[in-house]
Amino acid sequence: MRVIMLESDGLTARFIIEGINAPLANTLRRIILSEVPTMAIDDVVIYENSSVLNDEVLALRLGLIPLKTDLDAYNLPEKCSCRSELGCPLCRAILTLDVKADKGIRTVYSGDLVPENPNIAPVSDKIPIVKLAAGQSIRLEAYAKLGRGKVHAKWQPVSACTYRYKPIIKIDNSLCDSCGNCVEVCPRRVLAKEGDKIVVAREMDCILCTDCLRVCKRRPQPITVSWDESTFIFYIESTGALPVDRIIFEALKIYEEKYSEFINLLEGLLDE
Repeated sequence: MRVIMLESDGLTARFIIEGINAPLANTLRRIILSEVPTMAIDDVVIYENSSVLNDEVLALRLGLIPLKTDLDAYNLPEKCSCRSELGCPLCRAILTLDVKADKGIRTVYSGDLVPENPNIAPVSDKIPIVKLAAGQSIRLEAYAKLGRGKVHAKWQPVSACTYRYKPIIKIDNSLCDSCGNCVEVCPRRVLAKEGDKIVVAREMDCILCTDCLRVCKRRPQPITVSWDESTFIFYIESTGALPVDRIIFEALKIYEEKYSEFINLLEGLLDE
């Protein structure tokens, strides 16, 4: 396996993985979606809520706010020695919300949540939670815990995780009349016209739609569109809970752990 990073800005990344097949590519995608842990609000103790939202709806909205995650400072609840329902400082972080609309309507935002640990805070302070009319108030404690996306989507570390085959585009200029129809119809501007030739300008952006083949009237066709079945282009977009490089690292580590566990189990069965 070889990984080639195409672009990365901390929250999004596009990279190539060579030397794997489709089942393994899908395994990595599913591990990223369902196994990489992040922080999310799971329990809420509400002391006062005179807003228009029921307690359950308010708690649901709080749970869906992405939180910055420190994987090195907290344990997964099932691996923590406290065995407490609300957790302990080793497996949970507390955020408090105490707001009141004194004058007119007030919108409560994620930035109004006060974290016990500054490292476990909403990724954005502009996420609206509820509107309060004059005189209404909310006072609560929210308990954030590590969890996995396979239990609830609020623990998924990514908002997008896709992969596709690496495209292979070839043009036989001896057969091409350079009419330009394929250039105009391409939705990703993969092809370009340079002088009296059609060239491949952005091969990596090809989505294998084959529109260029459908509009080409030449026979035999000068354009060949195929893909490399052992090379995949991944695109990952983080929710902000974890940097995208940490998400990839954790996914590969979890894959290695699962593979080792499977091999050990298989060897044990064979020994019997």
